[in-house]
Amino acid sequence: MKKVIKDTFFEGERPLFATNDIRLENVKFYPGESALKECKNVEAYNCEFMCKYPFWHNENALIENSLFTVYGRAAIWYSKNLRMINTRVDAPKMFREIDGLYLENVKFSTAAETLWNSRDMKLRNVQVRGGDYIFMNGINIDIEDFYLQGNYSFQDAKNVVIRNAKLDSKDAFWKTENVTVYDSELNGEYLGWHSKNLKLVNCKISGTQPLCYCTNLVMENCTFAEDCDLAFEYSTLEAVVNSNIVSIKNPTDGFILCDSVGEVIIDENCKNPEGCKIRLNKETCFAS
Repeated sequence: MKKVIKDTFFEGERPLFATNDIRLENVKFYPGESALKECKNVEAYNCEFMCKYPFWHNENALIENSLFTVYGRAAIWYSKNLRMINTRVDAPKMFREIDGLYLENVKFSTAAETLWNSRDMKLRNVQVRGGDYIFMNGINIDIEDFYLQGNYSFQDAKNVVIRNAKLDSKDAFWKTENVTVYDSELNGEYLGWHSKNLKLVNCKISGTQPLCYCTNLVMENCTFAEDCDLAFEYSTLEAVVNSNIVSIKNPTDGFILCDSVGEVIIDENCKNPEGCKIRLNKETCFAS
């Protein structure tokens, strides 16, 4: 049975260091460091964190209906099996080196450099703003109902599934492996460069020079906006795009099926001029 600590506050260095099996209710953590470091089986309800590094080296933590203020930066690192529900995070650098993370109804207002080097993550109804470099080096990520504003997202991430998302993110999915995105809107230039096994299904895409240097790119029932020019340079792909493509440049291998294409550029720098077949609505080859 957990010890209950409620309606109080803590401050300073390590006030609850290595304390296990506790339930915090309506507790405030004022400036200080490492309030709950090296703890196990902590539950926190209606708590407010204004201290640095409160949940480092934790196991089996549950945080609900709480607030991490801008002063609670780098709050949760090197931890295992953490659940966060109905919580607001105003601090950057949240979550690093986490194994086993569940987020539900969580809002991040300033999420720069968040969720780095973490594994086995599930997110449901999460909103992120200011999330530059979020999910860097992440592995095994399952996301549904997600909004992101932040550039360079998912860099070097592996084994990712995303459903029903809107990403306003320049340079998203760079050098990723085994990423699948369903029913989503992807806004931002240089999408997916250097990725391997990127699959996009029922997605709306905008931004210049999308999906270049991709290996084994698959697109099903996607659409391109009018600013998606110079697409697919040096990519190997199987793409079905149900819209016009402004311009395609030097694809390497595979096929592209689209409604129409404004310009196909096959120049002296093309590595395999005959490799990629471009067709219009299953008609005869348009260009190669």
